[in-house]
Amino acid sequence: MADLTYPEGLRYSADHEWVAQTDDASVVRVGITDFAQDSLGEVVFVDIPDVGDSVSAGESCGEVESTKSVSDLIAPVSGEVIAVNESLEDSPETVNSAPYEDGWLYDVRLSDPAEVDALLDRDAYLAALESEGA
Repeated sequence: MADLTYPEGLRYSADHEWVAQTDDASVVRVGITDFAQDSLGEVVFVDIPDVGDSVSAGESCGEVESTKSVSDLIAPVSGEVIAVNESLEDSPETVNSAPYEDGWLYDVRLSDPAEVDALLDRDAYLAALESEGA
C-alpha cells in the first residue's frame, strides 16, 4: 500500500471510488482509487453510465474489466451523469496509470449534496483499508 497514492481533498467510498468537487458545487467527478486499480490489475474495458443516466448511491452503475476479473462500479453518490470520460473507450488502461487524473470515469450533478459529506475523508479511507488488511 505504501506506493499507492490517496490525494487529500477527495472523498472516498468503502467501495473504493473517489469523489472530487468541481468548480460547480453541485457537480462531482468520480473515479476508482489507486487501491482499486491496483487490485484489479491491467484494466482492459470500462463500462460507465451514459450522459443523462441517473445513478443512485450504493447501486451498481457499470463495470471495470481487467485481465484478472470484472468488478462492479458502485455509485458513491446519487444524481444525473452529465459527462463521461470518453477517452477510456480507446484507452481503458488510463485507469491504471492515472486513476485520479486522466483515468476519471464520470461527472455527476448531485441530487443530494449531503451524500458527499457522508463519504470518507483520506484518513478514514486509509484506516478502512488498513482494517481490511490492505
